Amino acid sequence: MNIHEYQAKELLEKFGVATPPGKVASTPEEAEQMARELGGNDLVVKAQIHAGGRGKGTFTNGFKGGVHLCKSPKEARELATKMLGQTLVTHQTGLAGRVVNKVLVAKSAEIAREIYFAILLDRASAAPLIVASTEGGVEIETVAEKSPAKIMREPVDPLAGLQAFQTRKLAKQLAFDSAQLKSASKLFDGLYRTFIACDCSMVEVNPLVVTKKGEVLALDAKFNFDDNALYRHPDVAAMRDIAEEDPREVEASKHGLNYIGLDGNIACLVNGAGLAMATMDIIKFYGGSPANFLDVGGGATEEQVTEAFKILISDKNVKAILVNIFGGIMKCDVIAQGIINAAKTVKLSVPLVVRLEGTNVDAGKKLIAESGLAVIAADDLADAAQKVVKAAGGKK
Repeated sequence: MNIHEYQAKELLEKFGVATPPGKVASTPEEAEQMARELGGNDLVVKAQIHAGGRGKGTFTNGFKGGVHLCKSPKEARELATKMLGQTLVTHQTGLAGRVVNKVLVAKSAEIAREIYFAILLDRASAAPLIVASTEGGVEIETVAEKSPAKIMREPVDPLAGLQAFQTRKLAKQLAFDSAQLKSASKLFDGLYRTFIACDCSMVEVNPLVVTKKGEVLALDAKFNFDDNALYRHPDVAAMRDIAEEDPREVEASKHGLNYIGLDGNIACLVNGAGLAMATMDIIKFYGGSPANFLDVGGGATEEQVTEAFKILISDKNVKAILVNIFGGIMKCDVIAQGIINAAKTVKLSVPLVVRLEGTNVDAGKKLIAESGLAVIAADDLADAAQKVVKAAGGKK
């Protein structure tokens, strides 16, 4: 789950991380009022969407940029009028863009220096890892590619936590002067406590700035949370903005399905994340293009399978569906009955290729064969991929 910048600021302030004062607005009138409450001058108005590159983005109404400095409440209102209700297109949103429903009005900072700072989960060490660079305010991927030596990595022992010597070490490596070491160390510590306490998978601050007055501030922050831990954080779960998410992914989550929409034309229904990725890979190998990742899990019910089919066919780009099931915990006859019921319920209008293997596979194949449905049976995964690519209209 992701959250908006203004929500990230609220979390950071809760853990004592220094950020510029700011308030969120949903209307131009609110933006003007917030600007007055913040002092009326030296402000910034920032469009709130779940995507980076807002400052360089373009609204579909022709207005340039989702981040603007302003000097008065009236100007804040004018900027909010141009942003709210409009679609902002950035390099991360794709051409479809995202509709801006809120803007953040905050005090602007006179920036002397920008730094990149992030805490994430390192799969290799199965522990938190701090990634930082003196090259803040730019795309970190570009820095990593062109100037990898400027990227600093500091692993954190998950039991001991971030130590004081590590925060001082990072502050020195990031070229903070002696007067700023204490503030920088405190900010790093606050970010780590936020990361752990909120069960985050990533906390990214870009830029972390040093102002001309010598203040150390988290200017912009992005959070990713471990969805499996959200039950422990109802306050964080309440921050979810489904308007920023793919409607199909929202619907899937309601039924306990793991779905991610892609831009291909072959829908996939698979039990198991690894098998789902292998299925998408082999579809690509044989010249097709997956329309989604869909893992129904090891214990899906007939009702879940039916809902999965409804989600798959809601994608108008889908030309064929591949069901690839390996029956372990999931019995093939149960999934077969679910496929039959789902196909009849949704009045399936695209070719359906089914590959079953594992527990009760013969019973499952028999059910499908006797169902009267025009199902294309496959013997193995390669056979299934070739058949579904052909059914979808051939190679792309």
